[in-house]
Amino acid sequence: MRILFVEDHFASSCTILSTLKKVGLTCDLARSGQNALELLRNYDYGLAIISQRPPGLDGFAILSTLRSLKITTPVIMLSCIDTAETKLRAFALGADDFMRHPPDMAELAARIQAIMRRSNGFAHPVIQVGDLSLDLNSQSVTVRDQNLHLTGKEFAVLELLVLRKGIAQTKETFLNHLYGGRDEPDIKIIDVFVCKLRKKLERMGIRNLISTVWGKGYVLYEPQERSVATPMRALVPLSTIAHTQPHAGQALRMVGE
Repeated sequence: MRILFVEDHFASSCTILSTLKKVGLTCDLARSGQNALELLRNYDYGLAIISQRPPGLDGFAILSTLRSLKITTPVIMLSCIDTAETKLRAFALGADDFMRHPPDMAELAARIQAIMRRSNGFAHPVIQVGDLSLDLNSQSVTVRDQNLHLTGKEFAVLELLVLRKGIAQTKETFLNHLYGGRDEPDIKIIDVFVCKLRKKLERMGIRNLISTVWGKGYVLYEPQERSVATPMRALVPLSTIAHTQPHAGQALRMVGE
C-alpha cells in the first residue's frame, strides 16, 4: 500500500522516507497541509503519517478537515509535544495512533503495518488464500511453504487483490496503488503485471486465482468462493412447447438442457 507522509522538515522526511522504503513501503511526501489534503482527496492511500508542524495547516487542522470530509484514511500523528493533552486531542479528532516526533523507526514501521492490517480486516500479518500465503510484514509470498519470487510491482498487485478479495479492482485503482498518481505509465501496464503474476502462480500450481472483470479490471476470490454460474435460458411457456412440432428425426429439447 502507498503511504502519504506530511512533513516540511527536510532531514526528518529523508530519514523516515528512507526507512519506510527499506521495509518495502512506498511513500509519497507532502510538504504542506494544503498539498496533503489535495493528495488525500484525490488518491487512495493506505495510511497517512502527519507531522503536527507542516506550514499552512498544522497536523490537527489537517486531521480535522480530513474527517469532516469523510476521508477515512488511517492516520498516525507525529508530535514533538508528547503530553496527554496532545494525545487526547489527536485521538478526539480521529487519529488512529500517536507517536513522539522523531519516532523510533522500527516501532513506526511496526505500527504502520499493524494499522494497515486492521484497516483491511486482518489481525495477523500473514494472509492465507488457499495454498498461497502473503506476509504483509516481510513482503513475501509462499505457496505450500515454497517461496514465490515476485517483483515489487507484482507483489503490490497481489497485495491489493488479497486485501480487497472478492471486490473487483479497476485498472485505475491499480495504477494509483502502484504509482500514486505520479509518473504513471500507460494503463495497459496493469495487464502486463497481472499476466506475469498469473504465469508465476501457475508454475506453482495455482490456477484461475485472479479473474478478469471485463471492462473494469481484476478480482481475486478464495478458491472455495469461486462458482461458475450457468445463465438460465429464457423460459418458454408450456403452451408454446406443447404446440411445437419438432422436425422429423429431431427430438424436442427441454428448456434448460
